Amino acid sequence: MSNPLILTFDCGTQSTRALLVDKKGNVVAKEQEKFAPYYSTKPGYAEQHPSVYWNALVKVSKLIHEHNPELVKEIKAVTVTTIRDTFVCVDKNIEPLRDIMVWLDQRAAKCEEPLPTKSRLSFSLVGMLEALEDQRKITKSNWIIENEPEIWAKTYKYISYSSLLVYRLIGELVDSYASQVGHIPFDYKNKCWQKPNNIQFPVFKVAEDQLIPLKSPGEVLGYITKKASELTGIKEGLPLIATGSDKECETLGVGVYDNSMAALSFGTSATVQMSMKDYVSPETFLPAYPGVVKDIYNPEVQVFRGYWMVSWFKQEFANREVLEANKKGCAPEDILNQELKQIPPGSDGLLLQPYWSPALKTPEAKGCIIGFGSEHSRAHIYRAIIEGIGYALLDGLRRLEKRSKRTVTSIAVGGGGSQSDEICQITADMFGVPVMRIQTYEACGVGSSMVAFVALNEFKDFDEAIKSMVHYQKPFLPDAKVHEFYERTFSEIYTHIYPSLKPLYRKIREISTSYKKGE
Repeated sequence: MSNPLILTFDCGTQSTRALLVDKKGNVVAKEQEKFAPYYSTKPGYAEQHPSVYWNALVKVSKLIHEHNPELVKEIKAVTVTTIRDTFVCVDKNIEPLRDIMVWLDQRAAKCEEPLPTKSRLSFSLVGMLEALEDQRKITKSNWIIENEPEIWAKTYKYISYSSLLVYRLIGELVDSYASQVGHIPFDYKNKCWQKPNNIQFPVFKVAEDQLIPLKSPGEVLGYITKKASELTGIKEGLPLIATGSDKECETLGVGVYDNSMAALSFGTSATVQMSMKDYVSPETFLPAYPGVVKDIYNPEVQVFRGYWMVSWFKQEFANREVLEANKKGCAPEDILNQELKQIPPGSDGLLLQPYWSPALKTPEAKGCIIGFGSEHSRAHIYRAIIEGIGYALLDGLRRLEKRSKRTVTSIAVGGGGSQSDEICQITADMFGVPVMRIQTYEACGVGSSMVAFVALNEFKDFDEAIKSMVHYQKPFLPDAKVHEFYERTFSEIYTHIYPSLKPLYRKIREISTSYKKGE
């Protein structure tokens, strides 16, 4: 009996995975290639060689074909899902002109040339001029224009990491509109590129002719070329079906589809997303992103460096746990997560706000940890990180519920952190609703594959696809007493931290900027 499979490439910040996914949501085969998330030549810089991404895809594709000669005969289509806000300048031969600035890159352009009067007035009227100016400065195209004008002059197209991989697989410059998430002139509500008369268009300085054609999720982007087939082992002529970026695929993959659930992604970047047919922006000038289902939007609040903070903690503070993990042959997170059990809710009064990077509405924010005492250990700091990310996501969910006029009754989790029972239970206690985890950690790959199965008419619609491919394990239920504690801490302390420290954050930025300028 035929068992149709989708070959999905999940291309992340730190690894690329090739997955064979069946109609029941099973990952029947998997290969992974890990790599350093970036290299840095200066503080705050984060770049990657484009060849790292492509070579990783080629390697995992070859391995999955070599190790599963019978299964690969059942592959009906290919999909690609990647990280967001990671773009590359290419020349007329579609070769990268420079290394890719990864979404973690923190360099800033000066942007001394003022925005057009119309844009400045519009932003000022809604109190967003400062925030938009900050976003303008961290837009990578603006930095290249200012600092590498010779590169920008040669830039034929400014494309996403996703688009580069798509081109090398099918030989065409085209991508899904649901993969265009980042600091680019994209009209998220209408799911197309902005027109030059849009008041936000001048923020990015990317010309219309430097952008590429876009298709809807579920459409065929093209077909695997002979050259790509020879390199990857993928059968020539297989369709490459448009899906979308990682978070949007993950939200569908955990079953959040125009219902009363919310999706939490515990990845390098942590997010909370809802799924709905109405366009609801989570904040003024912060768009809802197009979902990987044509008629769906995913309003989102992001904790920019999210579970990256766990990697930061391991590197800076957890050498003992790393050494122990090497001896036991397990991940350091396994040991750290066991230590969570030894620390009470609230980390004995230690509270962390995870603003390790600025956001649209908090451009001057810094991260902070308050409440230190002699009783605190490294394990307390680790639990405070997990709780701090949870508080930030809870704050985001409350705003999404208010703006969408919806009440979330359960949460589905994905991403690396969701593998931890301890983190899932902390999340349930903090949010006060059941937390659901699906049958596999590879929720992003499941969501991307689901789009392809529906496109191939293996399912009549996404409701049927979710019933077949998403299987929840035993839910994590909140402890009422612990939830009451977290709720008080959130409302009486956490929500007051940023307003209280905002004047100091502004002063830090002012003094630091003056010092750097030699004033």
